[in-house]
Amino acid sequence: MSTALIIVDIQNDYFANGAMELSNPDKAAANAAKVLEWFRQNNKDNIFHVQHIAGSPELGFFLPDTEGAEIHETVLPLENENLIVKNFPNSFLKTDLESQLREKGVTKVIVIGMMTHMCIDATVRAAVDLGFDTTLIEDACATRDLAYQGNVVPAAQVHNAFVSALGSMYCAVTTTEDFLQQGN
Repeated sequence: MSTALIIVDIQNDYFANGAMELSNPDKAAANAAKVLEWFRQNNKDNIFHVQHIAGSPELGFFLPDTEGAEIHETVLPLENENLIVKNFPNSFLKTDLESQLREKGVTKVIVIGMMTHMCIDATVRAAVDLGFDTTLIEDACATRDLAYQGNVVPAAQVHNAFVSALGSMYCAVTTTEDFLQQGN
């Protein structure tokens, strides 16, 4: 079984003073960097960085040619690593991510990144729907507070709700520490 790492949208706009600041992005990015380093040491040919570029200025963040859209320094791609540029929450939608994974014989994907409730959820569900054995490393992900009808849902609750939904019947869920101890 060939395994790939998919790092979704760990970009500057999600960090302090960014256009869409998340809750605890530094902690998630530090964990993502640990997972990335493990792949660089053990599976360097199957690392896929995903960068979201806004398809329209109304999005308000990840605008083309801005510092906010750049991949964060903690997980900067190396020259030999794959970079997928997307315009939608689902990393597979209108990109060549699936074809690149299939070309490399990948059957299992490890997903990390930002935002848990949007691009991570969409990417994990798409990966499973496309037949990939999928694992989410939940503490290498971050999200933000949401509001609905005047009720604020704290980021930790948003994260836990989406992770528990994905883990209940959709994909495997683990932590950075457990992943690093198990080695895949």
